[in-house]
Amino acid sequence: MLKIQRSSNSGVLFTLIGRIEIEDIAELQRLLSLEEPGSPMALDLEEVTLIDRDAVKFLARCEAGSIKLENCPAYIRQWIGRERAPK
Repeated sequence: MLKIQRSSNSGVLFTLIGRIEIEDIAELQRLLSLEEPGSPMALDLEEVTLIDRDAVKFLARCEAGSIKLENCPAYIRQWIGRERAPK
C-alpha cells in the first residue's frame, strides 16, 4: 500500500511512503498532472519500502521529465540506471 503526502514551499513535494506498485502509477500520474505546468516538482522516496519494475520505469520517466527524485535509495537508483541502459 502506498501513502502519498503533498507539501509545497518553493515547489511541490510528494512524499511516497510504503510500496509503489503498478496499481499506484495511475494515481501518481493523476496527481502530477493536476499541478501547475512548469512548476518545480519532486518525489521524496526516503520511506519507500518496496518497488516493482513498472514503478521503476515510471520513476525513470518522471526524472527524464524534470521531476526530481529526492532521498532515492541506492537500489532504486541502480535499478533506474539499468532500465535506462541500452539493451
